Amino acid sequence: MKIETSARLHLSLIDLNGSEGRLDGGIGITLEQPSLSIDFKESKEDTKVLFQDSSNLKNKEVYESKIMEATHKMNNYLNTDTNYVYKINNIYPIHHGLGLGTQLALSVAKLISTHHHKNLSTLELAKIIQRGGTSGVGVYSFDQGGIIIDGGHKKSLKKDFLPSSASHVAPPPLLARYEFPEEWNILLITPNTNEGASGKNEINIFQQYSPISIEDVQKISYLTLMKLMPSVLEKDIYNFGDAVNKIQSLGFKKIERNLQNSQINDIINSMHQLNISAVGMSSFGPTCFGITDENPKYLVKELKNILNDNIKIITTKGKNHGSTIKK
Repeated sequence: MKIETSARLHLSLIDLNGSEGRLDGGIGITLEQPSLSIDFKESKEDTKVLFQDSSNLKNKEVYESKIMEATHKMNNYLNTDTNYVYKINNIYPIHHGLGLGTQLALSVAKLISTHHHKNLSTLELAKIIQRGGTSGVGVYSFDQGGIIIDGGHKKSLKKDFLPSSASHVAPPPLLARYEFPEEWNILLITPNTNEGASGKNEINIFQQYSPISIEDVQKISYLTLMKLMPSVLEKDIYNFGDAVNKIQSLGFKKIERNLQNSQINDIINSMHQLNISAVGMSSFGPTCFGITDENPKYLVKELKNILNDNIKIITTKGKNHGSTIKK
């Protein structure tokens, strides 16, 4: 059996104030690339994780740990001690703002549930493996792709400001899901810098800087509802970009951006200089993105000339479907 899924951009959390009784809320985009591909089968020996090419693979132990954790949770839920072999064909960096942790855990959950002939929905799987406790973007990207906007969590269920890694509530409701316009291109720029925040560091940042001002929450909500969402439907990249760019300077996203080193700002400012419509940093970074309807090859060349740094740039599109599994 084989499963394929892919990365996502996380544009912003909506509400880390909570004065109206909800927390979180996420805005994100499912990507065609980079992707995750896993071959899977039952094993008579202990569960193990194989990598097609691990010679230059960083964080191998972290990937293995997350796969084993999701396997343990699924086996416990299904009341089985079955062992498996996972062969990782394609994978992308963890803690780079592209949501690998959720995609990896959901992929394991989907493979095991399918193997045991259990027809569990993505939301049910996410509850079992405890993903989607802050943003629901990764869960809904895995499920159906596209542009995702979720409604956050009731404060009666989630009482504190915490990242997904430390939040064990059910995924939030899906408010809106749109097709990403085929005419638009996405550039992903990963700098030669440290990983994004994770673990205890990420928890500390959430606790230290929350709640954010209600004025910022109101601005993000207004920009999302009355600019970003209609501009997607109208395929109006100018106003879509204006909404994204303004949201990137507000609320918790502003905090995430301010905690980065100067290289992140250099990348983002360079994309603004080239008039790329929507520019920003995904999640806690360090991956930055640009969304444009212009020729991406020209923009990649210009960015490399401007930045002259050890950066990685790939071009991709939005993906308008979820994960796929083949038996």
